[in-house]
Amino acid sequence: MRGNSTSTQPTGQNSSRKKSKLRLLIRLAIVLAVAAIACDGSDSSSTSIVGDGASSTSSGDQAPDFNITMFQGEDVVGSQDVSLHSLFGEKPIVLNFWAGLCPPCRAEMPDLQEFNEKFEDRTLLLGIDLGQFTGLGNQKDAQGLLEELEVTYPAGFTTDTNVIQDYRVVGMPTTIFIDKDGNIFNKWTGALNGSVLEDKTLEMLNQ
Repeated sequence: MRGNSTSTQPTGQNSSRKKSKLRLLIRLAIVLAVAAIACDGSDSSSTSIVGDGASSTSSGDQAPDFNITMFQGEDVVGSQDVSLHSLFGEKPIVLNFWAGLCPPCRAEMPDLQEFNEKFEDRTLLLGIDLGQFTGLGNQKDAQGLLEELEVTYPAGFTTDTNVIQDYRVVGMPTTIFIDKDGNIFNKWTGALNGSVLEDKTLEMLNQ
């Protein structure tokens, strides 16, 4: 007589799968929250400075590295494919996360363009499209917006799915101020106007 055989999953394997599912759910929740905030399009309550321990990238921490493929501005950053860390050392960086179908992102772009024309000799303004991670457009939408608004500052996209979590992007757009040593000086969630952008950049330059 043959006994009934049962197969059991190793405990470690079950635990690993549960952790993997949890990470996926957390990432999905962040993406949905970012998309919801960006689609709201409201500027009145969307701007806030975040520089405390609420995020994994607090003020003073080194900005996490990720790879970038440029839409434009290769002559400024040196190549079509670069890493963020390769840009550290010469100038502070104003890192702007945006998306092609994000209304607040569209609203702030003219101010970003004006800022770049005024500060490009002292600061590198770098726009990174996150539309593919937030449901707010694809690369074609991003490039279309750059062309429509005649934006000329360096801009590109990343395929690194960890960026939203690493930088705790909880709203779009999000702007990270990074000093020339690669450390995060400040973080701004929501659309920026030219005055705030200049003030925060001058604070960084004068530290």
